[in-house]
Amino acid sequence: MERRISTLVLLCVVWSAVAALQVNIPNDQYEFARGDDITLPCTFTSALSSPKTIIISWSAKGPDTGEDDDPLILTYFHPDDSIDITTKYENRASVDVNINGASGKADLKLSSVTAEDNKRFECRVQIPKDDKGKLADTARLTVLVAPSTPICEIQGTAEYGQNINLTCYSKEGSPTPTYKWDSRDVSNMPRVADPRTTDKGGILSLYNISKDTSGYYTCTSSNKIRSASCNITLSVMPPSLKISSTAIIAVAIAIVILILFIIIIYCCCCRKKNKDKEEYAMG
Repeated sequence: MERRISTLVLLCVVWSAVAALQVNIPNDQYEFARGDDITLPCTFTSALSSPKTIIISWSAKGPDTGEDDDPLILTYFHPDDSIDITTKYENRASVDVNINGASGKADLKLSSVTAEDNKRFECRVQIPKDDKGKLADTARLTVLVAPSTPICEIQGTAEYGQNINLTCYSKEGSPTPTYKWDSRDVSNMPRVADPRTTDKGGILSLYNISKDTSGYYTCTSSNKIRSASCNITLSVMPPSLKISSTAIIAVAIAIVILILFIIIIYCCCCRKKNKDKEEYAMG
């Protein structure tokens, strides 16, 4: 007897769950590239065979959505087939509705998605006299951004025996891009990297560089959407002639002494010449 009662209770629970409003978004997460026109699907079934009134709304909340911000995107009314779209989403949002008896769909369409659309979207259905069951469902939208063209730079002095870094960085990219360096020698032939060379996070570290380190270096920035690259030419030169400040001072002093010496000799010659003229006149 107890087993029959428990079975009946279970059947009642199952029936109540089936005979109630059920709203469903197929996946928990959707990924699209920035600039894409997208569709977020939403379906529903009602316990009523032919609901007279159906209100469908879409809203979105993100990490920057405040308590005073209105998360509503749009509201659709059946059977009027009218739609209210909030000012923020005008000309960007629409809903594709198809109602067939007790079931239907209400897909949200967004054009030219941006990083600001990284939010959790909710599809909610309201049917009078059918307010039991799963009235809403949510899904996370992730907007992917392709890596921007990276910037390649040289950090350090490209001279024999020096340690330098080749840096590579993309200002944009979601998910965060990964970086890989490739190099060719001056003859544009691929070469095996020196065992001491490290390539991490877009920084290629070169140690004790020499003439053989010269060549062409390419950095590729990539994520799950696409990739971009930049090139840099490295010319390793002999150490430049460096004159210390002490040497410069010594040279300056020598020049001053030389000038003074020339002036003294000139003055002596002039005095002797004048003296000779006086002696000649007296004679």
